[in-house]
Amino acid sequence: MNDEWDEIGFVISSRYRVEVLRRLSEGPATPTQIATDSGAGIAHISRALSSLRERELVELLVSEDRKKGRVYGITEPGEEIWQQIQAENMVE
Repeated sequence: MNDEWDEIGFVISSRYRVEVLRRLSEGPATPTQIATDSGAGIAHISRALSSLRERELVELLVSEDRKKGRVYGITEPGEEIWQQIQAENMVE
C-alpha cells in the first residue's frame, strides 16, 4: 500500500504525467497524439512517458527500434494507480 502512495505522489507531482495517464487510460496513443490531446509540449510528454515507463506504469507497444509511430499503452499497475487518483479526486 505504501508503494502505491509513492506511485500516486510521483504521478500527481507532474501535470504532464497526469495528462499521459489520463490519455492512455482511454486507449493506446503516440506521444504526438498525447501532446495534441493535452495541449502540452511534446518534450514534456516524452519526458513524462520515459519516467512513467521506468516505473512500469506505461509500456511501449511497438518495437524498441521504432523511432516514429511509437505507440504507448497503460499497464495494469498504471491503470490501478490512475483509478486510485481519480477515486481520491486528486486531479481536475
